[in-house]
Amino acid sequence: MSYDVLVLGASYGSLFATKLLMGGHNARLVSTPPTAELINREGTVVRFPIRGRDAPVEVPSTRLPGTLTASAPQEVDPTAFDLVVLGMQEAQYGSPGVRELMGRVAASRVPSLAIMNMPPLPYLERIPGLPTEALAPCYADPAVWAGFEPGRTSLASPDPQAYRPPNEPKNILQVGLPTNFKAARFEDDASTGILRDLERDIAAARFDPGGGEIEIPVKLRVHDSIFVPLAKWPMLMAGNYRCIGAEAMIPIRDAVHGDIDRSRAVYEWVRKLCTGLGAADADLVPFEKYAAAAEGLGNPSSAARALFGGAAHIERVDCLIRRIAAVQGLASPTVDAIVGRVDARLEKNRAAPPG
Repeated sequence: MSYDVLVLGASYGSLFATKLLMGGHNARLVSTPPTAELINREGTVVRFPIRGRDAPVEVPSTRLPGTLTASAPQEVDPTAFDLVVLGMQEAQYGSPGVRELMGRVAASRVPSLAIMNMPPLPYLERIPGLPTEALAPCYADPAVWAGFEPGRTSLASPDPQAYRPPNEPKNILQVGLPTNFKAARFEDDASTGILRDLERDIAAARFDPGGGEIEIPVKLRVHDSIFVPLAKWPMLMAGNYRCIGAEAMIPIRDAVHGDIDRSRAVYEWVRKLCTGLGAADADLVPFEKYAAAAEGLGNPSSAARALFGGAAHIERVDCLIRRIAAVQGLASPTVDAIVGRVDARLEKNRAAPPG
């Protein structure tokens, strides 16, 4: 059977939507009205790097078996869908129109899969013994998550890296690092069954760019452990947030390999924090594997680019990790320094006159 999936976010969300369409499922992207009009008129194009090919393979939504549509937030009825995918940055859920849609999503009781570095508060409620009320200050608008049921809220790590190429239309997306989405199961079997059906169909899908069908990277992997998506946390603290300097940003590769011993130390500290919450070693990624992948990450992280571009909000996993550690009686000078740099840059951005 085919599923109808609502995807909030037409930028990064178009990557997940493209994989759904390849598997024969239908997706509705939520975006601004001009972007929705563009997508409804022309579809989307996602460019995937393919091993052994010099140029990326372009996958247009108009050539795929599933159907893609797009709508502005106020036009969407979540009860018409089998699954909701939250593919925006955390701070965007409180924006006008989207905030009201989130309320309708919560009331619909449709299972919701967040593809975010910052896990939804109701997802964290699934971790035994974690006092989520102490974590609310790390969220741009924690009230957005009121009404979401923990058992119907799950998380996938946004491991695949993708970006909108500069000076191109907003229906174009370029995949930089074609890794897999790692999703945790829902609490009930029926909702988890939707994820497993999608996992199977995405894995089986093929695309013919000319010359025969090929496999397109970026798959969905569904795990029983709720801690698997948290494997991104040590990476964020060892690399992504350490791109952020007091006055400038640096590439992830340099943040990790500029002082490999310090990178390993903070990475292992966050790994220990995750295992203290209940994660198994098998749920997480060894530092050596991450460090090898970081060799190819020659750009600053999206968080760093956003901060130095003047953003007033970014996803605060750094804040979240420090507060969780404090609950456990732990502290890290490196993490404290990261949080301090992010706080300072955000304060500077928020104090700047409107440009």
